[in-house]
Amino acid sequence: MSFDGIFTHTMTAELQFLVGGRVNKITQPYANEVILGIRANRKNWPLLLSANPQYARVQITRIPFENPKVPTNFTMTLRKYLASATLQSFTQVANDRVLHLDFSTRDELGDDLSLRLVVEIMARHSNITLVNLRTNKIIDLIRHVGPDQDRFRLLMPGATYLAPPQQDKVDPFTDTSRGYRELMKTSDVPLPQLLQRHYQGLAQDTAKELAARLSQEDADAAWDAFFTALKTPTPTITTNAKVAFSPVPYQTNPGDTQQFATLSEMLDAFYAQKAEHDRVKSQGENLIRPLRTLIERDAKKQRKLAQTLQDTEKADDYRIRGEILTTYLAQVERGQGSVTLPNFYDDMKPLKISLSNQLSPSKNAQKYFSRYQKLRNAVAYVNEQMAQNQAELDYLNGVMAQIEIASPKDLADIREELQEGGYLKVQKRGKKAQKHKLAQPEQFWASDGTRIWVGKNNLQNDQLTLHKAAKTDIWLHAKDVPGSHVIIDAAKPSDKTLMEAAMLAAYFSKSRASANVQVDWIEVKKIRKPNGAKPGFVVYEGQRTVAVTPDEAVVAKLRQAPTL
Repeated sequence: MSFDGIFTHTMTAELQFLVGGRVNKITQPYANEVILGIRANRKNWPLLLSANPQYARVQITRIPFENPKVPTNFTMTLRKYLASATLQSFTQVANDRVLHLDFSTRDELGDDLSLRLVVEIMARHSNITLVNLRTNKIIDLIRHVGPDQDRFRLLMPGATYLAPPQQDKVDPFTDTSRGYRELMKTSDVPLPQLLQRHYQGLAQDTAKELAARLSQEDADAAWDAFFTALKTPTPTITTNAKVAFSPVPYQTNPGDTQQFATLSEMLDAFYAQKAEHDRVKSQGENLIRPLRTLIERDAKKQRKLAQTLQDTEKADDYRIRGEILTTYLAQVERGQGSVTLPNFYDDMKPLKISLSNQLSPSKNAQKYFSRYQKLRNAVAYVNEQMAQNQAELDYLNGVMAQIEIASPKDLADIREELQEGGYLKVQKRGKKAQKHKLAQPEQFWASDGTRIWVGKNNLQNDQLTLHKAAKTDIWLHAKDVPGSHVIIDAAKPSDKTLMEAAMLAAYFSKSRASANVQVDWIEVKKIRKPNGAKPGFVVYEGQRTVAVTPDEAVVAKLRQAPTL
């Protein structure tokens, strides 16, 4: 399901507990997303307002976001006007995908100031706008839209705020006319389409679900039952060919279902990996592109070295020809282009040997011996080069795999690692630039409350395993594939904790999409790092191995800190 008017209505009802709360923190982790920290009911609630073209939404989020070092102009504007402001109301405009968050605060002179944060959830037209309610002027927006982009309204600071164009449709929550009865009498147009044309805020899947329910014996009862169920939603994620979410289970969307306590928890589970992966892909493109070039270069070099090694297998052929020529020198005349001689290595069968007519017979023999010796000497060199090149290729593929499982905050560590290794150019820093600060490994919690650490890149892995972990802690890693170092913060974890940590090791590895992933586990004190080894590389002996199948739902549960 998309975040349509129906879902916006249920989310608005869920977030009413924030009304009366006070804004105590404002961050903008990404270009199109703002998080308002609101203190309500003696707790801090991170309210995510997203104008992302693909993932526009409003929800309470528990996903950890990295706060940018330099705030944007929009962030500074929000902090200026909304810091310590009180949320007076949280309303939806009819059944549209538009939310109004009204705040009361005081201006610089101490006078009362009423502000409205308008969140428009409209795909690529999504926006977040701060409006002065007294003047109806726009103070600032997360996306500035000029007249060349929108002819109906100007969305720029200082302009008069105009609401999105109104659609001549009926709000299904306030419709007392039972208009769907007339729609059901029309047969030339599918009922879902008629419902979308007549009622406001129905996405295709919601219209399809309503049409299916209305087609039951008692349409009025079906309509009332659907909207009654929305008052106490059962947030559901359904998985079949596609993964979809809905405020209540949809009959028209069969498949495996997972239910959540709140709509916000469901959206965190639904969007966490999708949104994070897209952010990593867009923000990490300047890492992925050069990495891909380096990997292709090393793969090409490996193929050439393998061909050279294959050529060295002909070395004995040169030696044999040299020895036969030396044995039968008296039968070879200068100026010949070739000669056929008995091969005493193959039952005296005739062997045709090519010659240079510019060289003497003995010089031709020496030439074959020289070729033989050159190829023999090349074997050791080529094997050494292949081993070094394969190690680098494995390392770069490992880094690429880490980008796939990284969160946006981990990209800076990966960039630093590649720069230190000479794979990326070092960006020039000013005299006052601070040294790169390594991001902390991600924390998870086993069912029994035991803490589990997960390194998300090679630098974090080294720091976690070699410095942060106690010698008696348990270390885990997916077997024979690139992945995270996982540390159980306990010397003797329970079997269930061990399996949960193994699940994390498998999930944060290149085998994330596989079943029955082999995971090694061993005490930290038995881990060692060879001198000169690349970041993240360690060796160990005496490990034990378990098999697990990664499960995203289990990983999501392990992210939640235990309640005391």
